[in-house]
Amino acid sequence: MLRLTQALAPKNRLNQTLRSWLPILQSSLDDLKETLDEFCEKNPFISVESQPKEPKKNFFKEISKNSVSDTLEAVVVQKDSLWQTLINQINPPLFPTQKSQTIAKKIIECINDEGYFEYDDEILAGFNADEVEKIRKRFAYLEPVGVGAKDLKESFLFQLDELYSDDKSYDFAKILIENFDDLAKFTKQKEYENAINLVKKLKNPPAIEFINDSAQVTPDIIINSDENGISVSLNDDFYPEIVLDALDIKSEFVQNRIKEAKDLIDALEMRKATLYKIGLMIVEYQYDFFFGGEIKPMRLKDIADDIARNPSTISRAIVNKYLLCSRGTIPLKKFFATAIDDDVSNEAIKQFLVEIINKENPKKPLSDLKIVELIKKEFSIDIVRRTITKYRQMLNIGSSSERKRIYEMKG
Repeated sequence: MLRLTQALAPKNRLNQTLRSWLPILQSSLDDLKETLDEFCEKNPFISVESQPKEPKKNFFKEISKNSVSDTLEAVVVQKDSLWQTLINQINPPLFPTQKSQTIAKKIIECINDEGYFEYDDEILAGFNADEVEKIRKRFAYLEPVGVGAKDLKESFLFQLDELYSDDKSYDFAKILIENFDDLAKFTKQKEYENAINLVKKLKNPPAIEFINDSAQVTPDIIINSDENGISVSLNDDFYPEIVLDALDIKSEFVQNRIKEAKDLIDALEMRKATLYKIGLMIVEYQYDFFFGGEIKPMRLKDIADDIARNPSTISRAIVNKYLLCSRGTIPLKKFFATAIDDDVSNEAIKQFLVEIINKENPKKPLSDLKIVELIKKEFSIDIVRRTITKYRQMLNIGSSSERKRIYEMKG
């Protein structure tokens, strides 16, 4: 058996490997073996073997020391759990006192996987039922909207009030929700179709996005950062290996199959080289990020020009690819923040938006137009109100009137 490795890949075989290179480049590391298998189907002499490696036992310890292991098979990319997401929101102005925060956290213990509240006498022992109910109603203003409700109807009402209170079909949609058991009597009313379509937009269960929300991925690029600087490496040990199972026969047929195997090796080499260069450029552009800073503007064209590739090639290269560093496992796409200005990314604008809203006067929340003025003053850029509205919605931040309503609950 002849085992081909990267060392056999010549450097001048670009034309022969272009046909197979792009699909291989676009595949995630988890799907790479399957992609290679497709190229091997018509070649009876070659196969693809996986090379899974166990993560080092001290991997997570190394992460805490601002370093990562050299090789690992897969890591879990997972958002905060539902309960952690809720805990993060238990603070003023909705929960201004220590007691209200304590009760709110007890209520979170009573929320099931779907996001519904189930009263537990043992967890809530020592607290007045009316007091618990008063605090629970404030969950209508938390994210994800609808969580903390006792049942489907209440969850839908929470969502309707928070998300669609200004919709022209709001009033009738509320009637439909309150009369779920007898919808037939409303079907002939002219408002029914619009209202029921509005109801269909609501989530059931309310915590649906947190159910099975984790996924295992294998990072392509590994960044080690410490007091001495940053190093970039590829997750080489998890790459599949091309194996040629043939005798050293001089026939033209066998020699052609060997050539195909070498072309496949070349394609893998090009994939690695491209991703390694992208890793180096990400570190160059985003150096501060790896030491706790924010992501800066970065365009596909910038990287393409620097490594002499087409932007469409870079776009293929970063899809479904991940980078592992001391700050977690991060999709490569996240580093390509859209630039609003040569020196300002949309991530910087979003961060500023969050900061000024956190500091706003509860009696007079900032309107989107006022936020536009503040951003123009801070960053010296032109930006329109609808962009601010879009960013607010992406960050799950209510309008000024919605925020004022929440602040008023402070009492």
